[in-house]
Amino acid sequence: MTTEIRTRRRADALTKERIVEAAIAILDQDGEDALTFRALAARLATGSGALYWHVADKQELLAAATDQIIAAVLTEAVSRPRPQDAIRALALGVFDAIDAHPWVGGQLSRDPWQYAVLRILEGIGGQIQALGVPEHAQFNAATALMSFILGLAGQYASRPRACEDGMDRVAILESVAAKWAQLDPVEHPFVRQVATMLAGHDDREQFLAGIDLILAGIETGIARSGDANA
Repeated sequence: MTTEIRTRRRADALTKERIVEAAIAILDQDGEDALTFRALAARLATGSGALYWHVADKQELLAAATDQIIAAVLTEAVSRPRPQDAIRALALGVFDAIDAHPWVGGQLSRDPWQYAVLRILEGIGGQIQALGVPEHAQFNAATALMSFILGLAGQYASRPRACEDGMDRVAILESVAAKWAQLDPVEHPFVRQVATMLAGHDDREQFLAGIDLILAGIETGIARSGDANA
C-alpha cells in the first residue's frame, strides 16, 4: 500500500467540520501562533497530509473557524422579533464571541472580505430592510453598523499585545487615565474630564451604547424620510 493511498484513507476518516472544531480548540487554548498543521494532526491522531484533503492552508482554516463562530452568533440573533433587538443581539453576539475567542477579532480585522464578514453584513442588512430604511440609504446604514463592529474587532485584536507586560485591563486603563489627567487643561479639556471615567467603564455597555446611538440616527432618518414623503 502506497503512502498516498494510506494518506487518502486517513483523509476519508476526517471531515472538515472535525478539523475546524479541533482548530478552534487549539486557538482557544493556546492562541493563533499555536495553530499549525502538525499540532492539528497530533490532536486528531492523523498525518498532516490528510488535513490537506480538506483545508488548503492555515489562512483557510482560520477563516473557516471564524465563520463557524459567527454563524452561531447570527442564528441566535435573527430569532429576535424586532429588527432593533436583532441588530443589538447580533452586535453583542459578535462582541461576546471576540471576548471569548480573541483570535476571532484578529481574523475579522485582518480579512474584511472573508465569508464571516459577509454573514455579518447580510445579517445587519436584512434587519435594516425590516426597519423600513429607504433603499437608497440601506447601504450607508448597514456599513455604519459594520464599521463600528469591525472597529471593535481590530481593537480587541490588539489587546494581547497591550497586555504582554503582564498588566491587566484595569491597570492599563488606570495608567492611561493618569496620563490623560496630566494633559494641558486648555488644549485637552474634554480628555481630562473623561479621564476619571476611563478605568471604571464597562466595555460591553459602552459598545451597546454606540450601537444604540447609530440605531437612533437610523430611526431618525426613517422618520425624516417619512415626513418628506407625507
